[in-house]
Amino acid sequence: MIKRITIITLIAIIALGAAFFFIRSLADNTNGKQADQQPKNPSSGHENVEIQEPEEALDNIFNLAKQGKIPESNIVVGETTTDAVQETLGEPEKTTDTDVGRFLNYPSHDIDVGITEGIVSDMRSSQGQFKSFDFDTIKSNKKSDDTRYYQNEDYNQIILVYELSNNYVLKWVLPKPADDSDNPNVDHISLSKEISGSGVTDEKGDNPSDTGNDDMSLDEKIGQMIFSGVDGTEMTTETKDIIQKYHVGGIILYANNINSKTQTVNFLKGMKAANADNSYPLFLGVDEEGGRVTRMPDGVKSLPSSRSIGELSDKNVSFNVGTILGEQMKALGFNLDFAPVLDVNSNPDNSVIGDRSFGDDPDIVARMGIQTMKGVQSEGIISVIKHFPGHGDTSKDSHLQLPKVDKSYKELSKLELIPFKRAISEGADVSMVAHILLPKIDANDPASMSKEVITGILREDFNFDGVVMTDDLTMEAITDHYHVAQAAVQAVKAGADSLLVGHNPDLISTVFDKLKEAVENGEISEDRIDESVERITDLKENYQLSNEKKRVPNFQSINKNVEAILKKVS
Repeated sequence: MIKRITIITLIAIIALGAAFFFIRSLADNTNGKQADQQPKNPSSGHENVEIQEPEEALDNIFNLAKQGKIPESNIVVGETTTDAVQETLGEPEKTTDTDVGRFLNYPSHDIDVGITEGIVSDMRSSQGQFKSFDFDTIKSNKKSDDTRYYQNEDYNQIILVYELSNNYVLKWVLPKPADDSDNPNVDHISLSKEISGSGVTDEKGDNPSDTGNDDMSLDEKIGQMIFSGVDGTEMTTETKDIIQKYHVGGIILYANNINSKTQTVNFLKGMKAANADNSYPLFLGVDEEGGRVTRMPDGVKSLPSSRSIGELSDKNVSFNVGTILGEQMKALGFNLDFAPVLDVNSNPDNSVIGDRSFGDDPDIVARMGIQTMKGVQSEGIISVIKHFPGHGDTSKDSHLQLPKVDKSYKELSKLELIPFKRAISEGADVSMVAHILLPKIDANDPASMSKEVITGILREDFNFDGVVMTDDLTMEAITDHYHVAQAAVQAVKAGADSLLVGHNPDLISTVFDKLKEAVENGEISEDRIDESVERITDLKENYQLSNEKKRVPNFQSINKNVEAILKKVS
């Protein structure tokens, strides 16, 4: 009897257990089906990603657009080829021929790619990140350059058009608001760039300089190679002569030339007016790095030091720093900024560089410096990287003495040269060469006058075909050992294109006459002069420099962007 009861009890336990597991399995299956019907959440890998504020997200979109990009895409408008698009996105799901060209359609990616001459000329996206913005948010963030309308049987749209630097055009396409209270969301964006038969057009228009340098006199050519400083805070007869008599290619302003926004704008206007009959607009430059090297007038907030940016090591922040520098330059009427500093601050006794450097790690200096350079360029401002081949391992100030770096080329290649080499590969326009003696490379002349450094390393080894500029030839590192005019001749023979004579404008005539004499007596060939002038005028054409005069700007929005950077480094 007991045995029978035990068996029955065991059977009951087994039956109950089976029933429990059946019910549990059924519930799990039901829950699984319900989960499949819910919207999919981001993976856990994204749960801690910082959510950007709408204004910050818009700024990021505009900043990327200036580089021909949209967020989360490797395609670059004006550069990426058809084959590269298909390598990235695969074969198009369909193609569409429109009145503006052929589009490769990728509806699964919410992207359409316009192709001209085998290059991406237009990228249109209706991804959620863009459709989340509404009409009021975009309009309040940045005033559009143009507003257009499009209507047919299917669409009634308003298009906010933004003409960006480097000839990029960003369009936000939305349903046309029905009334003042209507605030529609974005339908899609379009980022485009005009393509000519030989690639991306430079859109140089009717600039007289498009005709080349053949019609320039020797005087005009030599003048283009001189980058002059001036005295005072307003136009004088002396400054007018520097521009009109000696045809200088550029002018630099220092802190003692800048009093206020209005004065700075008017001073630069006067220079442009004096240069009006010259086929080539002036380079108008200033040392604006942020930190302790700032020339901004009252009412314009200055950015923090490069060291503080390097400590953040955030490429987006560094790019934003560059765009702010570019905006500041453009607002005042400058077209060139002597920044960023790419020196690696490897010597703690270095007083002249210090926190002007992004740090003592060459990789950080390269990454942050290149992004700052690109940010400046994205605003249509020329960026000058400095001080090649590296001023970071010096204990002397070249304003006062000639520093010496006792390193071989191989040793420099492991540290100092890294940021410059990378920046050149990323599209640097101008490289300033330092007054540093490198006895293991050239025992006689400083880098700024050394053929081994300028032609051997910069031109031949690094394939740099941009403008090579000397540091200021009026620094005591030079004047204690050479006459400025003699140094200018030697720098040109070494391969320099632009000669910075930043102080004592009386020296301009002396430098001009000495260079002309060197050409006339055969010490320097006119072909050598032509090489430099071509690089200089090409750069002016590429950036579409003009004598257009600026109004006194309102810096409220730019100052707000500076404050955002200051908060990040505080």
